[in-house]
Amino acid sequence: MADAGIATLVMNGPGKNALGTATMTRMVADVRAAAGRPLLVTGTGDAFSAGLDLKEVAALDVPGMERFLLLLDELMDVLWTYPGPVVACVNGHAIAGGCVVALCCDLRVAADDPRPRIGLNEVARGLEVPPKIMKLARQRVPPRSIERVLLEGGLHDPRTALQLGLVDEVATDAGGVARTRLETLAAHPRAAYVATKRALRAGALDLSDADRRDFRERVIPAWCAPEVKEGLQKFLRR
Repeated sequence: MADAGIATLVMNGPGKNALGTATMTRMVADVRAAAGRPLLVTGTGDAFSAGLDLKEVAALDVPGMERFLLLLDELMDVLWTYPGPVVACVNGHAIAGGCVVALCCDLRVAADDPRPRIGLNEVARGLEVPPKIMKLARQRVPPRSIERVLLEGGLHDPRTALQLGLVDEVATDAGGVARTRLETLAAHPRAAYVATKRALRAGALDLSDADRRDFRERVIPAWCAPEVKEGLQKFLRR
């Protein structure tokens, strides 16, 4: 925890802070431990997070893939329903799962640097968008750009990401601006903030029985399909 009661969740790991089982498990625990304090989410180096750990994904069988994607769902849920303000300082690349983490936060401030890439490129990697991520995208990405974001599967510089609605602000001092935005949100009466946030988001990412069945019977096997694994392996060898 830093000054002014702010808790910081820093993604720090191999593969430009890739989201593997160990990293996501630690993040879920850290978010819960923050216990409603204002939460700043960021990454290390030149990445917020470059996405899921594709080395791990490429090696998973069907039961392992189900556990892995359910852990990602859990991470999304603890951030989305966090009982306090959450601001993402998108300090660098926020790709696929990294972009998902950012979209779960209340506000997103990206570094004003043309080099980082931000986007949901699952389709470009041959991966179907899981149902909870689809629900998140429908909540966060404006209708005018959601098809471009998901179907094009592109990775965008921060200013284009701002135009598409993937981030809320671009700033030279992204860390300082993100902290200022978080302090502003944290200055509101906490009970009113949390109650309003809860009302706004109630049920938004909940999965129906049909969603869960589709996830189990179609999406997970699709992620484990030989052609998908071969595509991931080819990408990893680049």
